Amino acid sequence: MSDFSGSTFSAHAWGRNQPIYDAIRTMPFNNALADGTLSLERFRHYMVQDAHYLIAFGRGLAIAAAKADDPDGLVQFAEAAKVAVVVERSLHADFFQSFGISPDDFARTEMSPVCHHYTSFLVGTAHAEPYPVVLAALLPCFWIYAEIGRDILGRAVRPNPYDAWIDTYAGEEFHEAVRAVIATTDRAAAKASPDVLARMHEAYKRACQLEWMFWDSAWREADWPV
Repeated sequence: MSDFSGSTFSAHAWGRNQPIYDAIRTMPFNNALADGTLSLERFRHYMVQDAHYLIAFGRGLAIAAAKADDPDGLVQFAEAAKVAVVVERSLHADFFQSFGISPDDFARTEMSPVCHHYTSFLVGTAHAEPYPVVLAALLPCFWIYAEIGRDILGRAVRPNPYDAWIDTYAGEEFHEAVRAVIATTDRAAAKASPDVLARMHEAYKRACQLEWMFWDSAWREADWPV
């Protein structure tokens, strides 16, 4: 586990929401992913929904780029938006093929209720809120994935059917990008008013809760009830 002590927004946000991270780290989906027993059906559900999610995440990042308060932020989040879409496409080319998901399967599968809620929250926040709040809403997807990837790597059974997923999110390249997003969010928070800072914390917490719900939804293979 990294050291998140300090007086920055990110340190405060992580500390306040540590119980949510701990719940994600120990939830059935991630335990089964680590020990290689996660069913293909559950992983397929997760991957299809993640592909839907990444398209909306890319849109949120693009809006963050447009709202950036300096050229560095514009470049950072425009590039991150591009990467999100490239990763989504690579899911089709690599993971989808490896796990037996055809393009028609993806096209026929709607967003799950949780994926729909999460993506609507991100895109709505990106449009409606100021730049610092947008960053706070986007940050948990980067940060929690990085920490979960490292945590699973440390306890994963190898070889594992999900080695490629584990290696992607535990890799240093991804963690370097996450540290850059944390730093940008902290810089934005340092200039934010008390009201905006409070909204940043609200957005960060909601996104953390939705991260838990996303994995839980995949574990339950949840769909629209009616």
